[in-house]
Amino acid sequence: MKQQVKSIRPFIGAQNFEISRSFYKDLGFEEIVLESKLSLFRKQETAFYLQDYYAKDWIENTMIFMEVDNTDEFWQELLSLSLASKYENVKLTPVRIMEWGKECFVHDPSGILWHFGEFFKNKI
Repeated sequence: MKQQVKSIRPFIGAQNFEISRSFYKDLGFEEIVLESKLSLFRKQETAFYLQDYYAKDWIENTMIFMEVDNTDEFWQELLSLSLASKYENVKLTPVRIMEWGKECFVHDPSGILWHFGEFFKNKI
């Protein structure tokens, strides 16, 4: 295909749509309400759709990787938000160093696993 790709925006679900909306706003995403049960969440050029739909097997098997400039600084910012104490089921896992780079993890209120990481310059 000769068309230029402009973005990729996954659709994710929510066990409790209102709680998930609040969580992602606290995480620093801007919400754009598209319909009563569908919002676009955007941070700079990165975006995803959050929908008021829950299928346990789908949600619990969803993982998203978001590349950040500095995983260590991002981790400190995550800790400062106190997400795990504010939202039930939210779990944070500290930075780990892999052969390709660094990453930390956040399980959102519904169980979606977010990977936040950076690649070493000579990898991927």
